[in-house]
Amino acid sequence: MTNRSDDLLPIGLSDRLPAEAAIATDAMRKVLDTMDAHGYDRVRPPLVEFERSMAERMASNGDSVSARRMFRFVDPASLRTLALRSDMTVQVGRIAATSLAASQRPLRLCYAGEVAAITADQLDPARQRLQLGAEIIGTDTVAAAAEVVELAIEALKGAGATGVSVDFTLPDLVDTLAQSAMPLSDDQKSAVRRELDTKDAGGLKQAGGEAYLPLLYATGDFADAIERLRNIDAGGALASRIEGLEAIAARVSTQARVTLDPTERHGFEYQSWFGFTIYAEGVRGALGRGGTYSIRGTDEAATGFSLYLDRLIDALDETPKRDTVFLPLGYDVAAANRLRAIGWRTVAALSEDDRAAALGCTHRLEGGEAVAL
Repeated sequence: MTNRSDDLLPIGLSDRLPAEAAIATDAMRKVLDTMDAHGYDRVRPPLVEFERSMAERMASNGDSVSARRMFRFVDPASLRTLALRSDMTVQVGRIAATSLAASQRPLRLCYAGEVAAITADQLDPARQRLQLGAEIIGTDTVAAAAEVVELAIEALKGAGATGVSVDFTLPDLVDTLAQSAMPLSDDQKSAVRRELDTKDAGGLKQAGGEAYLPLLYATGDFADAIERLRNIDAGGALASRIEGLEAIAARVSTQARVTLDPTERHGFEYQSWFGFTIYAEGVRGALGRGGTYSIRGTDEAATGFSLYLDRLIDALDETPKRDTVFLPLGYDVAAANRLRAIGWRTVAALSEDDRAAALGCTHRLEGGEAVAL
């Protein structure tokens, strides 16, 4: 007799039963269709790679924490350490830098797949997630950033998200200001970043970052926050950043609510001048993040985003409706094939006891046609 405790799943992992799996498949298909419609070609990296290659790419992007969260094991063929991917973005970067190095730029790629981690994020107990994303590789412009934000919004809405909002940030803000406008030593920069992360005004003063205090208040609704950011005397150091943010906001403000938190760094360890987090009404936590960065090895500029749809899937309680035709014993095979060819779903009876309604069917095949129950 099987011990039922043997069937328990590890912490942070769960099954998707038919209704949830149908919602997940539908959402993923709609996101990928949106990306394809905008000219993004899908790539499918392997689930497992050599640990050294993947960890180096993560570490070079400042994401050494994620590198340490990867499952590792020894490849019996090469005797080298392999790793189960915890993020697909670095894999897309590898593909762009190697197999697609000679392809025309800008290169538009998209992807979808499962990722797993040894430990869960503090804000999310799941250790396996569905990651989808898109990257523009070979350019670092405001136009590329705006396209990526627009695409993320459209993709989420296509998947069923409502009340979408986007929060902009400037990941390299402290480094930019510390160069000359608001000078800081290396030790001070670390301390100032830490206090800005915790929004601690007192701690910021003690760290020698009193000049950075106005940044704590340049947050909230984009129109108001950008004006507060503009009023910070930075000797023109922020002018191009502000101009870029305004141009991106102008493109997307009619499609989603836009906010600004210029010092937010959580999840933006490897982004350069621009980053964004995307949310939806009724969904706890962020659904995705993106921004500008450089690909390791080539230092090629790229802009992209990653979406994690599991929380959205949990919030979508309506299974996609599909008309399903019950095929009785001895059914017309040609008619059934014709119906499937034009998009119908069929369920064939296996015995006299099978009933259409009990099997979730909406129609019955009669006289070669689908007849509503």
